[in-house]
Amino acid sequence: MAMQWVKVPLVAGLVVAVLSLLAEHCWADGGGPNLAERVIWAVNAGGEAHTDMHGIHFKKDPLEGKLGKASDYGVRLPILRSSPEDQVLYQTERYNEDTFGYEVPIREEGDYILVMKYAEVYFAQSQQKVFDVRLNDHVVVKDLDIFERVGHSTAHDEIVPFSIRRGKLSVQGEVSTFNGKLTVEFVKGYYDNPKVCALYVMKGTLDDVPKLQPHPGLEKREELEEEEEEETEAGEEGGKKSTSTAPKYKVQSGPRTPNPYAADNSSLMFPILVAFGVFIPTLFCLCRL
Repeated sequence: MAMQWVKVPLVAGLVVAVLSLLAEHCWADGGGPNLAERVIWAVNAGGEAHTDMHGIHFKKDPLEGKLGKASDYGVRLPILRSSPEDQVLYQTERYNEDTFGYEVPIREEGDYILVMKYAEVYFAQSQQKVFDVRLNDHVVVKDLDIFERVGHSTAHDEIVPFSIRRGKLSVQGEVSTFNGKLTVEFVKGYYDNPKVCALYVMKGTLDDVPKLQPHPGLEKREELEEEEEEETEAGEEGGKKSTSTAPKYKVQSGPRTPNPYAADNSSLMFPILVAFGVFIPTLFCLCRL
């Protein structure tokens, strides 16, 4: 009889495992929920409700009139890397003069992704707006400088994977107790005010997150950074230390402005014209003599 009771939980466990594998297989084959159905919470910060090209429905900002300030300063600018119909998600924003954030209720365990959308539409250089992002007191984005990352009026997504299992939140190697609410905070730093343009939470993995349109300058910088990391790792293995930590390439916020003096040779011609002007009268006087 005792042996039979032992077999029952073992069989039940095997059934659950098989069903989970089948569900994951169906999900991978496209038989699971689509992208919009996987999103459990989405907000267009500082703006009105909007449904993007992937079917994700962003609600109107719930902090309107309660905390921080909404801004639509970016609506006058086209946003690079974003589809025209979804640029509004990067053109409006909510900022605050102190730390602020949103609470996201999560009732089910599993793997999740937090996606935060940004675009720098005001400052035209780096080190003007820099702040951190916390997830339930875990710093998941450190010293975010949007202009430094991608330049001016250019879409940028910060993507943070995390998981919730057995009442615990796991993110970036750290674990804490989870009480059913995910708190996303934008932390006030030394440079201006923290902000966010839009954000959403979805079930899934990094591969499920829609990618922004390519940014040639950004891709080049990422390639150089990867090469630097490989060189650093190789140097550490050989007992050498890398002395350069700054990126060799910075993303340009727009086309390089041509030098207006590049084709101006007037400074070179002036002495020649003066000499020629003196030589002609002198030659004329000599001829009369």
